[in-house]
Amino acid sequence: MADRVTVIGWDGSPLTEAARSAVGAATLVAGAAHHLALPEIPPTAERIRLGSVDLAARRIAQHRGSAVVLADGDPGFFGVVRTLRAPEHGLEVEVVPAVSSVAAAFARAGMPWDDAQIVAAHARDLRRAVNVCRAHPKVAVLTSPGAGPAELALLLGPVHRTFVICEELGTEREQVTVVTSDRAADHAWRDPNVVIVIGGSVAAAGRAGGWIAGRESGYPPPVRGWALPADAYATALGEGERTELRAAQLARLGPRVGDLVWDIGAGSGAAAVEAARFGAAVIAVDRDPEACRHTAATARRFGVQLQVVHGTAPHVLEDLPEPDVVRIGAGGAPVVTACAARRPERIVTHAATRDEAEAIGRALAEGGYAVECVLLQAVELDTSAWTERERAVAFLLSGRRTHP
Repeated sequence: MADRVTVIGWDGSPLTEAARSAVGAATLVAGAAHHLALPEIPPTAERIRLGSVDLAARRIAQHRGSAVVLADGDPGFFGVVRTLRAPEHGLEVEVVPAVSSVAAAFARAGMPWDDAQIVAAHARDLRRAVNVCRAHPKVAVLTSPGAGPAELALLLGPVHRTFVICEELGTEREQVTVVTSDRAADHAWRDPNVVIVIGGSVAAAGRAGGWIAGRESGYPPPVRGWALPADAYATALGEGERTELRAAQLARLGPRVGDLVWDIGAGSGAAAVEAARFGAAVIAVDRDPEACRHTAATARRFGVQLQVVHGTAPHVLEDLPEPDVVRIGAGGAPVVTACAARRPERIVTHAATRDEAEAIGRALAEGGYAVECVLLQAVELDTSAWTERERAVAFLLSGRRTHP
């Protein structure tokens, strides 16, 4: 094992005294090509071009002497420190930090960033980073080859955002470009880069001071709780949007940050807005233009971002991006079959009759889903006299994907 491993962050500024001392004593130096060209590196030191951090860590573990790893920005923030400290390598490291690329990007943009979501984008799971950009008004994306500004823009599709693209921060080739997302796909961007994605209600959110990092300034939301009662909304709710049914549906969906939720037959938008309040990206679909207007208005009222699509399922679903979970408020077995073909992790819906419930259950099972059906009965009481005020009964059906 190396006698000493020092990880040095580099943001383009001159190395600190501590960093120069560690580099000067190094017998092995790992880093990118521009790091290995630094004049402070001893000519006798072994040099490792840093591609796979895991492979470099194995080599460092076998080295006898003082090792230095150079990395851009703050190496402890989505950086090499996590891999180097993995138990299988057995390395104890000292860290000399630098300004993170995210902090530098927001500084170049002249914006606060305590209320920003920060995601690392990789080609294998880029869609999750895109879903965060759909759902939140201010996101910093640490990109990678194959998961850069152009790819982000292509997956966002019709969702309009402003990109602040910061290329090669801290170098002589540094460049900051502001462009709309629909134009970002038409350009070749230099690596490494950070993309600040801005949209929706960020202007209003930025006026107030926050108290917790990574949340919009208005967090926690002014309305406490979820599966809110009907009087929390400015419009009448449909039969499939009743509070108890909606609560059970949301519990089975489990929407979370990075997910894309389809809400088909969104009605007033109550379920779509509640899913968005959990941090998920949401596409709300309805064939009624008035329902679409209600959904958009409800989203504005609760300060969440979602995409509203006017059209009739299942045909309108063909051009939508892949969902993680789906709520079906209307459409029955044919829409369930179309959704199951897209392989979301969970599908939830409801039925008013047993025959309809059985048809939906068959569609879920034939689509490769484990089926659960629960008969829900909710009785609202008048607490002044403790008498029954209203009764609602529905079959709640949920499907859990059994294989990829």
